[in-house]
Amino acid sequence: MSRRFQIVAVALAVGFALSACGSEKAHPGADTNTTTTRSAGSEGTKGSNMDMQEAAERADGMLDDVLKKIDPEVQWAHGPTTKGSCDVTRRRTVMTIVSADRRQGFLDQVEEFWRTSDYRIRAKNKDTEFPAVYALTKDGFGISVSVRAKGQVFFEADTPCVKESKVADSTSKPNGPAYKGVYPLPSPNVRSDFWSAGAS
Repeated sequence: MSRRFQIVAVALAVGFALSACGSEKAHPGADTNTTTTRSAGSEGTKGSNMDMQEAAERADGMLDDVLKKIDPEVQWAHGPTTKGSCDVTRRRTVMTIVSADRRQGFLDQVEEFWRTSDYRIRAKNKDTEFPAVYALTKDGFGISVSVRAKGQVFFEADTPCVKESKVADSTSKPNGPAYKGVYPLPSPNVRSDFWSAGAS
């Protein structure tokens, strides 16, 4: 009888240990200060029938849509595509000079479009020099806009975890030089009467 009791006790202990591990993994983004789109994208819908290529195309569409809404238009080029074990990140780099005086207005346009598109604004960095906005779609795609070194604006779209597949280059055509094979891309070098106002 005591032998049977020991077996049951060990089984219960193992079960509790495994459930504890599972509960830790259930909240990978519990830190509310996390502002990466990678953590946003990881909240994606489980069991999606999408594969990596289809998810990358969806990310391309999201980036196309937001860039078309920037008024006046800015010139952009593709950044590198990266693949994780089950997710993809597509990137776009803005080649138009966005002056310090115009940065917040640029991000406001982007945020307004994402809100009207029913994206959830996940986090915002209100730094005056390097502001950023991070959003999440209902189907678990993360997208962000951020200002980095030399005032260059970057967009990133992260897919949720999907079925593994090959991923082709984006078919979206840049509205300026493609800089194919060039990395890192040049600093912003296109002047705009509006977006570059006040820039030296």
